[in-house]
Amino acid sequence: MGPFEILCGTAAVILALYYFFTSTFNFWVSRGVSGPRPIPALGNFKDVMLNNISVGDYLAEIYEKYKDEPMIGIFARKTPVLVLKDLDLIKDVLIKDFSVFASRGMPTFEKAEPLSQHLFSLEPKRWRPLRIKLSPVFTSGKLREMFSLISECADNLVQYMEKLADKQEPVECRELTAKYTTDVIGSCAFGIEMNALSNEDSEFRKMGRKAFTPTWIALLRIRLRQMFPWLYEISGYILPQTETTKFFIKVIVETMEYRETNNITRNDFIDMLRELKKNPDKLGNIEMTDSLLASQAFVFFLAGFETSSTTISNALYELALNQKIQDQLREEINEVYVKYNGDLKYDNIKKMDYLDKVFKGTVRKKRVNIFYF
Repeated sequence: MGPFEILCGTAAVILALYYFFTSTFNFWVSRGVSGPRPIPALGNFKDVMLNNISVGDYLAEIYEKYKDEPMIGIFARKTPVLVLKDLDLIKDVLIKDFSVFASRGMPTFEKAEPLSQHLFSLEPKRWRPLRIKLSPVFTSGKLREMFSLISECADNLVQYMEKLADKQEPVECRELTAKYTTDVIGSCAFGIEMNALSNEDSEFRKMGRKAFTPTWIALLRIRLRQMFPWLYEISGYILPQTETTKFFIKVIVETMEYRETNNITRNDFIDMLRELKKNPDKLGNIEMTDSLLASQAFVFFLAGFETSSTTISNALYELALNQKIQDQLREEINEVYVKYNGDLKYDNIKKMDYLDKVFKGTVRKKRVNIFYF
């Protein structure tokens, strides 16, 4: 084969790849939807994929750039993605026509990433029945029943903070609140003593930290999953499971087996998973595997401790910057504390209007990401 044939072959391959990666780029233009110009193979997420900016910050940027548009058309590599801004359209998608938009568009990988089969990513066929069965665990009534456990964790937090204060050293509030909420979600939802506050080597805190700590290996896995999902799933037959995956599946399965063997009932999230495993017919034709059950526990653990700890630490930061608000909040807490003789029950705390405003203001200002199921 001569140089000319090689050159022509190379050009043909380049043109074919270019056509493949740009074949959908006329999608939004042909529909009259404005949006930033995409890049072949990367779409509009070049900086996100290079880890220069988060997805949330990028969406905030284009939101401001196209502030007069009801919707924005972008591309995740070559896949068209519509960003809605018009409130009526958003209501249609989330409420009126939700049955049409129930799919999250996030593939699950049973072999490569067993814990990806959770409510946040599942397809409608499995998501809908699982959500109906699992969501009652976190109703306001259940939270009221859990309040004594939350209060006990708060007492442990106070003792832990007193020890930190005695050292007279700077305190990392983000880590402090993460330890506290790890203990809360462990006690309330799973009936497991996670001991994140009392034990510096708590395995649950280690796993929670790893789940939200970006590493190059984790980044490579994410990029492989995004760009070549079929190859990523095949890798599950070759590569070993991550430490986090093995830990959570083992803990959840062993906890369910222990309760079953010893006839222990707590009416919590673990018991709900046990019930689903014993009665899979309640969910139709869904196969209740250990990894599917552990996935639900995994995402509730992450969503339960991470969002709450982020909100609390941001609230503490804002209060540190605003002494007047801090003093006013402390005054309200002291008044309620005295009024009920130190008996801060669920209903008493709900009466702290200023405390409620502080947290709502924190969420608004910091745009804290909260999981919705």
